[in-house]
Amino acid sequence: MSSKKQNSLRSYFSKGEIALWCISVALISVSFLAFDRENFLTLAASFIGVTSLIFIAKGNPFGQFLMLLFSLLYGVISFTYAYYGEMITYLGMTAPMAVFALVSWLKNPYNGNKAEVKVNRLKFTEIIFMILLTAVVTCIFYYILAAFHTTNLLLSTLSVTTSFLAVYLTFRRIAFYAICYAANDIVLIILWILATLSDISYLSVVICFVVFLANDIYGYISWSKMQKRQEADALG
Repeated sequence: MSSKKQNSLRSYFSKGEIALWCISVALISVSFLAFDRENFLTLAASFIGVTSLIFIAKGNPFGQFLMLLFSLLYGVISFTYAYYGEMITYLGMTAPMAVFALVSWLKNPYNGNKAEVKVNRLKFTEIIFMILLTAVVTCIFYYILAAFHTTNLLLSTLSVTTSFLAVYLTFRRIAFYAICYAANDIVLIILWILATLSDISYLSVVICFVVFLANDIYGYISWSKMQKRQEADALG
């Protein structure tokens, strides 16, 4: 990478954001070396995932492209532990929705700035629609996951619920997407802790989602500030 591009990235990200990314990568690396050392696919997915979150926190569409890659890799990882709910969720829902979100974000730049999406607000009627749609999706996936004899069925179903809300809100460019992803992170932390009880190497995945949780919390803070700034600019 040229020094010009490096300086451009440093000016684009705040010192706090750079520190968050560096600490995240360091924790993921240490946990991989301490508990895994074999599943390099997990390591690659973790690096891509945490990098996508820092771009998404800035409202940058490139983050959605990285999220698509992460979803594909995480789907494969989930398959190895028979977490079919996670596999189906990420390959059948999160990955396609990342594509839709990417298109939506590219079509809605803020003031022509393609590196920042225009933050949106949901109307009351759409909130009701979203809740009903989430309930339907949850019920459908419950029976699908049950048919596949999915490990930890109820938690896997809850993961579907939180994931769907997160991807829907991301597609609609709503700041609360990050809160739903944070809730999903907590569910996944519990799921992978249970997996760790039979295979300690999965502890690196637990650490990965702990890191994701911290990044999603920051994502909400960042989008809240971005929304206030954009709405203040609109008022003149």
